[in-house]
Amino acid sequence: MILRFYKADLHIHTCLSPCADLTMSPKRVIERAIEEKLDIIGICDHNSAENILAAKKLSSDEITVLAGMEITSIDEVHILSLFDDTDSILDLQKDVYKYLTPGENEQNVFGEQIVVNEYDEVEGYNTRLLLGATSLTLEDLVNKIHLLGGIAIASHVDRENYGIINQLGFIPEDIEFDALEISYRITEEEAVRKFPQISHYPLITSSDAHYLDDIGRKTTSFFIEEPSVSELKKAFNKKEGRSIRI
Repeated sequence: MILRFYKADLHIHTCLSPCADLTMSPKRVIERAIEEKLDIIGICDHNSAENILAAKKLSSDEITVLAGMEITSIDEVHILSLFDDTDSILDLQKDVYKYLTPGENEQNVFGEQIVVNEYDEVEGYNTRLLLGATSLTLEDLVNKIHLLGGIAIASHVDRENYGIINQLGFIPEDIEFDALEISYRITEEEAVRKFPQISHYPLITSSDAHYLDDIGRKTTSFFIEEPSVSELKKAFNKKEGRSIRI
């Protein structure tokens, strides 16, 4: 067994997210991630995973793409879900679509939601209201993610918008998050000083990239054997020599 550090940015949007720049195609995202010398990235669009297939096809020995989604709970808390495979994230997407706020996206108001293939070709537009919330509770979401074999991370917990602490006032102890994410806006020391309760959880930091220039602005290093969800879980739990550095 050989452990080494893998540089990861686990929270990157593509042009499927209406708030992301139109240049954020899977192909360009991955090219930029390689330029930034990232080893692992997580593609996490809002309440949808329709650009995951293209992104996974571009995964290589040079970079590992984890299949993800940033889901909005009924409490308007953002949760990152990450998987090794596309089947699991697409199964989760079915539930998210089932419980997503009804209505259609207004492109002129929220932005376009573009589905792109691995060749940078537009294949269509998602018309759902992806910036809406689901009617799923945090417990429902985390349980669904774990049942499918994925990782559940509370997004940007220090943020006023869609962060769990601001939305609920606390982090429920009965919700089994694998980790908490600190935004790129704050250091680990500042975050722990401001929100002492987060010190009881594994912590990561990510770029939450919506523009190509954002990719890799904040990363987490994982000391693991290989770039996989099972290895990330071991790092979160400090098992068998695995660890995290942010």
